[in-house]
Amino acid sequence: MLKRFAWLILLCLLVSCPALADEAADPVDFAGRVTLNLHSETVKQEVTVKTYVDGDTTHFLVSESVMEGGVLKARYLAVNTPETTGKIEEYGKKAAQFTREKLSNATSIIIESDTGAWNKDSTGDRYLVWIWYKQEGMEEYRNLNIEILQNGLANPNAAKQNRYGDTCMAAVTYAREQKLNIFSGQRDPDFYYGDAVELTLRELRCNPETYEGIKVAFNGVITMNSNNSVFLEAYDAETDRYYGISVYYGHNMSGTGLEILSVGNEARIVGTVQYYEAGGTWQVSGLTYRGMKPKDPSNIQKISEGHLPAYVLTDPDSFANMEIIQEVNGEDKAFSYAELAMATSIEMKNLTVTDAYTTTDEDSSSHGAITLSCMADGIPVKVRTGVLYDENRALITQDLLLNKTIDVKGIVDYYEGEYQIKVFSWNAITIHP
Repeated sequence: MLKRFAWLILLCLLVSCPALADEAADPVDFAGRVTLNLHSETVKQEVTVKTYVDGDTTHFLVSESVMEGGVLKARYLAVNTPETTGKIEEYGKKAAQFTREKLSNATSIIIESDTGAWNKDSTGDRYLVWIWYKQEGMEEYRNLNIEILQNGLANPNAAKQNRYGDTCMAAVTYAREQKLNIFSGQRDPDFYYGDAVELTLRELRCNPETYEGIKVAFNGVITMNSNNSVFLEAYDAETDRYYGISVYYGHNMSGTGLEILSVGNEARIVGTVQYYEAGGTWQVSGLTYRGMKPKDPSNIQKISEGHLPAYVLTDPDSFANMEIIQEVNGEDKAFSYAELAMATSIEMKNLTVTDAYTTTDEDSSSHGAITLSCMADGIPVKVRTGVLYDENRALITQDLLLNKTIDVKGIVDYYEGEYQIKVFSWNAITIHP
């Protein structure tokens, strides 16, 4: 009698709780419910990937007849994935990786407009599109926008007001019900939950005042180590630029901490943003490394090694005169080329040295450093060196460079009210015959 009663209770539970009866039910594939109609009135174009930006933005290569310059900057319709190009948000890296994995393994990618024309987004620089892809063994194209939504990797963005709106909203509802990723209420395993603001070097370079006195965390490649400071740079795919900053580690860093800050390492830096009055520049300081807790979110951490400085080839006119309009917090903001390139590595060629002077203050750490006034196509450029020695440890003097034409590799620096190129070693200067 008791056994029959127990079975009756179990049957009632199964009927009232379908999830218990079918825990292993297959996930619903909303992306497979829509098909690409190649004969509809929308504009379509087969493309290849030029640059992966984040989960909902990709730059595609197209023909010149489709887009001047041969590049279409695509913003995915109906989705808004967490950020990875400014402040780093939870599940942003996972969303970006999801998009990259789907498209990098695609044998064919087609972008589709929502209407009969290519439509720009609010920035005026990107185009709102649907992304369709096909991988090896697939007979039909899949809609990546909807696939992102059904996996809980994006919030809906005007998802109802488009041609696939009903399916988009059903996919979002499903992701919420299944508590997937951003709707899970769980911590993102790829996100650092320390007391620092997670951001990118692009965000920090464009908004330093916003973070003054605030503890921040970011990744970058270490390109130079000088005077208890390192320079870091990181490439931003969306703007196709490198951004950098100087990081002061002081006199208390030692052991593993100094090894993490070795030139060529990609590192995660955690420190406080401050304005360096003496140099008139922004920097990050207050770094720590606790050997007993190497995975502490407040620690600096090594990510990878074997990297080289970008040494972006830069023409003097751009360096001295170009103005760049960049979107910052939803508004256009003007920067000089050199201002945005601050603390990054660049290369400049065919500079004629017209004047030079050497720091002679023996009490100064820069005693023996040289400042070069150069010209290139009528454009003045300042180059400042550290104390330079040749391969035989002989001191390099200004006379060796005066009236010569040179190529230089260095870091964009700011000194006495001017942007300049800071050169740290003799082999970074090439003298023309």
